[in-house]
Amino acid sequence: MIIRDFEPRHTEEAAEIALDVYNYERAFTQELPEVSSIPILKQLSGNGFGVAAFEGGKMVGFLCSVEPFENVFRSTDVRGVFSPMGANGAVMENHGRIYAALYQAVAKKWVKAGAVSHAICLYEHDEEAKRQLFQYGFGMRCVDAIRPMETIDCVVCGGYEFLELPKEDYAYVYPLHLALNEHYCSSPFFMNRKPDTLEEFLDFSERNKERYFAAKIGGELCAYLEVSDQGETFIASGNLYRHIMGAYCMPEHRGRGVYKNLLNYVINTLKTEGYTRLGVDFESINPSGSGFWLKFFHAYTNGVVRRIDERIMQRASLI
Repeated sequence: MIIRDFEPRHTEEAAEIALDVYNYERAFTQELPEVSSIPILKQLSGNGFGVAAFEGGKMVGFLCSVEPFENVFRSTDVRGVFSPMGANGAVMENHGRIYAALYQAVAKKWVKAGAVSHAICLYEHDEEAKRQLFQYGFGMRCVDAIRPMETIDCVVCGGYEFLELPKEDYAYVYPLHLALNEHYCSSPFFMNRKPDTLEEFLDFSERNKERYFAAKIGGELCAYLEVSDQGETFIASGNLYRHIMGAYCMPEHRGRGVYKNLLNYVINTLKTEGYTRLGVDFESINPSGSGFWLKFFHAYTNGVVRRIDERIMQRASLI
């Protein structure tokens, strides 16, 4: 096996592999749409942070990433890299061995650039690649999931009002947004994100055209769900797709079916508008969140993460 730097001329061969592994996942997760191209490959092909594997002159795998960035997961003080969905893949034969060789080669580039957090998006059913990267110190952290825009079975809970908030009422979501940030800090989450100010929260919502759906009781908000027109994977956008970006229910209202009913309200609203798929991404380290979403959505990616020993940076120039 020969490992080379990934270059723009490799994009076409890599796209064939990427489509093959995507379609393999579609066999398990039929809500995924049919695609004919992997646009992110062209964006990443010339940044110098990818490698490709060849055998007999034919590409058998590739592993690319975005350029290193600071404040990984918005809750650390370290630099990291991320290989998104579609930015890595390998043929089925010797699948794990190819991923092992690709990561060993590309990790040198990432560490030389000062990245100590390495994140790679793999497909939910790519067990061989996950097993190989777990052996290299990775663990699962993030999940993308999808469902058809059809309501879920649940009992109607009385006493609650479900609605989409007008823009002038977005500020009422802010206390729940802060409560969600506090939840991030709890065990086993341990994500200490700096919360937005009210002005930042409202500005972000305006710029990104976020929509907020809520549950009320006694005129007060007790749960919300934030919907966007795009998520973090290349299929998480388009005219027929909408994505959940944030969600929180006050503890005293959990276990009453509030969130199931709120989700159904959102689904009915979006279905009426012509949308056919609903997606969500969440941290697998959030037991309450992942437990809820996986009841009603089908996972199609696993984000695996490795935090390398930072003292190696003292010798990064020798790697």
